[in-house]
Amino acid sequence: MKVFSSISEFNSTKKTIVTIGTFDGVHIGHQKIIEKLILETKSSDCESLILTFFPHPRMVLHETSSIKLLNTMNEKTSLLEKMGLDNLVIHPFDKEFSNLSAEEFVKTILVDAFNIQKIIIGYDHQFGKNRAANIDDLILFGEKYDFDVEQISAQEIDSVSVSSTKIRDAIANGNMAIANEFLGYDYILTGKIIQGKQLGRTMGFPTANIKIEENYKLIPKNGVYIVKSTISNKTIFGIMNIGTNPTVKGEDLSIEVHFLDFDDDIYNIQIAVSVIDRIRDEQKFTSIDLLKTQIQEDKNYAISYIEKIV
Repeated sequence: MKVFSSISEFNSTKKTIVTIGTFDGVHIGHQKIIEKLILETKSSDCESLILTFFPHPRMVLHETSSIKLLNTMNEKTSLLEKMGLDNLVIHPFDKEFSNLSAEEFVKTILVDAFNIQKIIIGYDHQFGKNRAANIDDLILFGEKYDFDVEQISAQEIDSVSVSSTKIRDAIANGNMAIANEFLGYDYILTGKIIQGKQLGRTMGFPTANIKIEENYKLIPKNGVYIVKSTISNKTIFGIMNIGTNPTVKGEDLSIEVHFLDFDDDIYNIQIAVSVIDRIRDEQKFTSIDLLKTQIQEDKNYAISYIEKIV
């Protein structure tokens, strides 16, 4: 897959079949559209292309928006590449871009920049300044500029009763079973392993502290989770605590993973952790011994859970 950091960077001698959207989460509803896009290119001499944006348009157009996203751009790129996409254009979204008229958008971007043959888009898609144009306008532009428009019907989209908003709500509430069902994969946290206070090691449960650089990334509700990661091409399971470590009077939010049957030095590496399910809320214990007992119970529960799914 080729990745372009702006529309002006894109170049190809082939015609393209395009879809457009933020695709936050690349969830099962998005996957349905993308699979349709990729299937179309296999029966033509065209390349598949997704136009997406960063920052998320809501961050730009609604400055008070506190929206948290399901994917970092690296995570989204990786998910799209696995689906077999040919081209991903990540365009910087700003107010100037949002002021393009519908026809300017179609002519300068879809026709001139992307050499479009067809666009596959949802029935409720709106575009152009103030999102004034809709699917009917796009069909008319297609006739004018000689490209096809395939509309994804309400029935097709509604058959997958899922949205990025529903998934965000589930994750914010710690409901990973629902979130992962709607995503079609286990929710991902990606970050760098940094040196922590080593409190876990002193209790016999060494942890990897994960620092997530992107402040827009949605972090699940505080609590203890079952997770897995790939380290040195091996799948390693673990338990993860998200919270402030109230038993030892912590204040800052931390994300710590105790990997099962694994104690290699992995400081400073970038790691992706898949969040499988939630065990419990974070708790404050009256002693370190009670905390250690609970962590062992969490570990035992995780081991039993993992034995059922592998």
